[in-house]
Amino acid sequence: MWIGPSSAEEVTVPNLVGLTVSAARKFASDAGVKIAAEDPDGPPLGALTWPGVWLVTAQRPAAGAILRRWGSVVVDFEQAPPGDEAGDREPRSPVPPLNALDDKRDLVEDAD
Repeated sequence: MWIGPSSAEEVTVPNLVGLTVSAARKFASDAGVKIAAEDPDGPPLGALTWPGVWLVTAQRPAAGAILRRWGSVVVDFEQAPPGDEAGDREPRSPVPPLNALDDKRDLVEDAD
């Protein structure tokens, strides 16, 4: 008797908006979903976003929704302006204070 999907087959949709399409594809895959273009009968996403840098501008379902593993997240995208290849605008790690390494540098110089 089939009861339905178990929680192990469900994943949480990540926030892909603001990422480049290539980064969104990797991020989505790591989360257990795949990204797709609006038209399932049209060209594949890779063909629609090549060449150039393309940014995800919207997604359905929204971040935080629950999907079956390897379900599709439909993304809207637009080409990034020339020279704007950042994609994700958030820093990946905090920047250390300006003089944070001075003390360590002094210790290394004293050891010489």
